[in-house]
Amino acid sequence: MAGNDMMVPARQLNAENFLPADLLEQWIRPLIAEFIGPFALVFIGAGSIMLAYTQGFSDGGTLVMVALAHGLAIGLMVAGAGHISGGHYNPAVTISLWLGGRIGAMKAAGYIIAQLAGAVVAALFLRYVFPAAVRDATDFGVPTLLHAGANPHIIVGRAHGLVIEAILTFFLVFVIHGTAVDKRGFNAIAPLAIGLTITMDILMGGPLTGAAMNPSREFGPALVHGEWSDWWVYWVGPIVGGAVASIVHNYIFIPRGAAE
Repeated sequence: MAGNDMMVPARQLNAENFLPADLLEQWIRPLIAEFIGPFALVFIGAGSIMLAYTQGFSDGGTLVMVALAHGLAIGLMVAGAGHISGGHYNPAVTISLWLGGRIGAMKAAGYIIAQLAGAVVAALFLRYVFPAAVRDATDFGVPTLLHAGANPHIIVGRAHGLVIEAILTFFLVFVIHGTAVDKRGFNAIAPLAIGLTITMDILMGGPLTGAAMNPSREFGPALVHGEWSDWWVYWVGPIVGGAVASIVHNYIFIPRGAAE
């Protein structure tokens, strides 16, 4: 592209001119990317729940809207910055990749802190955007378990909810490994496959547990809204499910010679 005097001098203003290249490559760029991903997930995902309420959607319409919003948010963020940080955007994913020897402990801790921070900041923006009446009517989009009395046909509770979150996250991490980690997989479609897995999981688990599959998705809205009921389900379930998927892929499915 031909230059002219109206163009912003991107080369001169690039962060590499002010910060060490190794620091940018190993820490700053990945951590910013890992902040943005959960920010998008919470802002779009929880925001879609509150927006569906304001539009008077039916339960079925809300479910489809929310499933697509979450799936599109993560799928597009993986496409947009997965090459920078790996596109974890989820403490359970980061822990599963650490268990598989794909990331060091210190960087994994940094990723998790960035992910939780992104979710909290997104929740703060949602608190600013939506009025209190909408936030309270929708529990601010905080994933919640379907307990006894909420639906006469389905009773979830903590034990069932834990299993559901573990299974849903197993599918998510299984697909992440199969398309983004295993070099023999269909790497080019990883963002689409990951986004569709989240959509699939919410279509089944959304009405039961909220289908968080991601501790940061629960943590951000819960912290800002002050709603902590059953919070541990959304940490233990996804971490266990992701860990099992990681073990299956890294120690059984992926040959040792193809591990790198």
